[in-house]
Amino acid sequence: MGRRLAVGIEYEGSAYCGWQIQNAAPSVQAALEAALSRVADESIALTCAGRTDAGVHARAQVAHFDTEAVRSGHAWLLGANTYLPRDIGLQWVRTMPAHFHARYSALSRTYRYLILNRMARSALAAGRALLVHQSLEVEAMQQGARYLIGEHDFSAFRSSECQAHSPVRQLRALIVERRDDWISIEVTANAFLHHMVRNIVGLLLAIGLKRAPPERAREQLESRARSTGEATAAALGLYFWRVEYPAGFGLPPADSAIMDATMGPQGQG
Repeated sequence: MGRRLAVGIEYEGSAYCGWQIQNAAPSVQAALEAALSRVADESIALTCAGRTDAGVHARAQVAHFDTEAVRSGHAWLLGANTYLPRDIGLQWVRTMPAHFHARYSALSRTYRYLILNRMARSALAAGRALLVHQSLEVEAMQQGARYLIGEHDFSAFRSSECQAHSPVRQLRALIVERRDDWISIEVTANAFLHHMVRNIVGLLLAIGLKRAPPERAREQLESRARSTGEATAAALGLYFWRVEYPAGFGLPPADSAIMDATMGPQGQG
């Protein structure tokens, strides 16, 4: 009987069509499955905590797979990272009970959107944060964010391609913070609709730029129509930031050291 393993993953998503395997386009999933299959000497299929779109990054993605291969955690980790491209990396490997599921066992997921709010571009943050030249009013963005907290029908924030059966989601936290030239928008929910975070960020950007009042958030939410929404924010500033599981699974916390040092606002987790 095989074993179930969980892996922690980070990736810079600029070169990929997203997490999920697609025809004739490079995906994060395909690169990881190919690397792990070489280590296992058998075909490996991954299930992740939350699929990400083209150009979206991940600081703490989690996935699981089943395998008959017997390898040490050290062998899985170093072997897979040897075969992976430089913009994808495994952070840890853990043996899990058979009932663990990277998607269905998750209690919540958190995304973070990073904005560099200044005139000068950053060579280090190119492709990893949205550059906004005009000054953003963070207090107004915070006011708008409060209207979205709670369990709501988020139809006005889902893409036309969204395949979710229900538009109702429980948004548990929506935190807008500034530190010097950096603004972070951190969103935690039980689950997300397609483009939901980027559409929320698009709305908050319009509020921060004084193109809409904070009450616009309530109006858009209550409309339940995506046609009433602001422009979808670019993918390049979005990160799958962390996923929470029951403590009994014993998964390691997300490591924020590199992100905190290079990208501004401090992460928790």
